[in-house]
Amino acid sequence: MDLTPDQAALAVERHDCPNCDAPAGSACRTRGGKTAAKYHTPRFVLVPALREELEIPVPADRTPGRAWKQGPALAIVPAPRTERPVRIGYARTSTARQELASQLEALHRAECHKVFKEQISTRVKVRPELEKALALARQFKEAAPETPVIFTVHELKRLARNAAELMTLSAELQAGGIQLELLTGPLTGIYDPNGMGAMFFAVLAVAGQIERNYIREKTLEGQVNAASKGNHGGRPKVIDDDMLTFAVALKDKGVPVPEIAKKLTIKVGKNAGKSPSVASLYRALAEAEAAADDGLPLQPKPVRIRRSGDPLTPEEIDLRERLQAQPHPNAAGTRRG
Repeated sequence: MDLTPDQAALAVERHDCPNCDAPAGSACRTRGGKTAAKYHTPRFVLVPALREELEIPVPADRTPGRAWKQGPALAIVPAPRTERPVRIGYARTSTARQELASQLEALHRAECHKVFKEQISTRVKVRPELEKALALARQFKEAAPETPVIFTVHELKRLARNAAELMTLSAELQAGGIQLELLTGPLTGIYDPNGMGAMFFAVLAVAGQIERNYIREKTLEGQVNAASKGNHGGRPKVIDDDMLTFAVALKDKGVPVPEIAKKLTIKVGKNAGKSPSVASLYRALAEAEAAADDGLPLQPKPVRIRRSGDPLTPEEIDLRERLQAQPHPNAAGTRRG
């Protein structure tokens, strides 16, 4: 600002305030009727030389109702031939571990008049700093309709995560006559949401949705490929199929669940070599019983009671070998003794 504080105050007070209805020659007022600490934005942007300022403080010697006197002639007050656009910047990361510095630096190079920043996920529907940035952009546009107001972001994904949110934002920008600027990416540039710009916003929304669908499809495809190789993701099961089969057989014979838990040994994970907790075993048995009650085949199937002379099936031979590989339940007690 090339004006002194007194010159700026006099230039502002030549106009009535559209916000608080303070008459010309008087400082702005609060809702309580007292002198405000700063002139309201819709008032000082009426002065072309002050439109790029974010705030104009009220001189300490001003009081409500003070008689207005003509200030000194200001050569720079007339509006310039071309209006410099007002840029409102917005930066966002999803988590606190992601850095904002690169976005803030890019917005600073773009000469944004004010930058709003927040660390919040796009899954959160209400983003306070985004709302403040849009509100300030609308306020500037309402106060000076002929001045271009540009909402600037580092990249498109900082604004929305799906087509519906992007189209909602597009409608807000269209209603306010606010342009959108992207600083990086293949669509770098400034776009007006009105006219042909409306088509551009629709294309952006569709492209964003297609990209997210593609990512989701590739993720599901990767999970299917991993499952075909035996990697199902997630934490390993504490009680695997063999252990559950053994536990069901013992339970059918009347062995108490706490005693069954002591006879089982976890094979993988950080608790490998230990016995599962009684609570985990109860849950596994309850799930197996629920599956049987629903008419579904119990996985794994309970041990078939057979006579000594009956031949073993291939599945039973394989199960016997796996059960024999289990450590003897009394082996740990023998070692302790």
